[in-house]
Amino acid sequence: MEPLPKGANFIRAKFLWEIGLHIAGDPAEPYYGNRDICITVGSGSGERYKPWLRMSSGSPILAHAVARGELEAAIVNPSALLTQAVRGRGLFKEPLPLCIVANYPSWDRFVFAVHPRLGIKSLADVSAKRIALRLSTREDPTHSTRSLIDQTLALYGFSIAELERWGGSLQLNGGPGDARRLQAMSEGSVDAIFDEGLALWLEPALAAGYRPLTLEPEIFRQLGEIGWRRVVMPKGIYRGLEADHACIDYSAWPLYARTDLPEELAYRIVDAIHAREAEIVWENFNQWAPYKGIGALGEETEATPRDVPLHPGAARWFREHGFKV
Repeated sequence: MEPLPKGANFIRAKFLWEIGLHIAGDPAEPYYGNRDICITVGSGSGERYKPWLRMSSGSPILAHAVARGELEAAIVNPSALLTQAVRGRGLFKEPLPLCIVANYPSWDRFVFAVHPRLGIKSLADVSAKRIALRLSTREDPTHSTRSLIDQTLALYGFSIAELERWGGSLQLNGGPGDARRLQAMSEGSVDAIFDEGLALWLEPALAAGYRPLTLEPEIFRQLGEIGWRRVVMPKGIYRGLEADHACIDYSAWPLYARTDLPEELAYRIVDAIHAREAEIVWENFNQWAPYKGIGALGEETEATPRDVPLHPGAARWFREHGFKV
């Protein structure tokens, strides 16, 4: 497959893509701003553009747009948020008719880290003692990490809003490795960090004395009913992690669609991924879960947890090409 399809039309499309990528990728644009890109394939041969296939990145609740038919497909992280949409739990009041077309591999975990100086053994202590916690978290209140935090704290009987009423404060960040967070950790000006993207912040946090909290079995059980998986990180997987740690799985970026997406279209989407596999950037910064080929996009692996069925057209592609589904 050519890096760029032949023809002036695709040269111009690449021109437009680079413009959009630059504007959406402006570091000054906040995480909740104009950072998401919708890819639309259709016909522009008339006075009106006729969309045929619309695929977008965005927030977990963009699942409603897919369910309504405003988009043919969307991609979300982590897979647990799509599980919530299909189960009608957590962020979603009723089940949505969605399924996975391909599961982009991404290995990650979510950690609730606190500094021992507070004497906190459980998040229940924060609620019981109304601790004025200085919490490092994401600045976008619609970010999926904030959804997990809200759902977890609710099980302990409090919220971020109540935390702030008790005198607590939020140290806000864009990405998990935001320089503001790293500085706050090194200065000790935050008491806790609740986030994923561990490769970008956990080792510095451990070096600064922060330690991961383990949730109680009942909390894990209730989060599991919503759609969050309990997993165990082995000790030493990050420098300074001195014991196995049970935490929440934050892996995968499923590309999902309505269950009634035409089978042939789902098949063609996976075939397109295969054809352009060498052109796609695969997340390989975790040496313990490297990209192992397109088969993983249809399988259950540590980097592609799946509690939502594959679309029949996608499943047919993987089977016909010798992969497990």
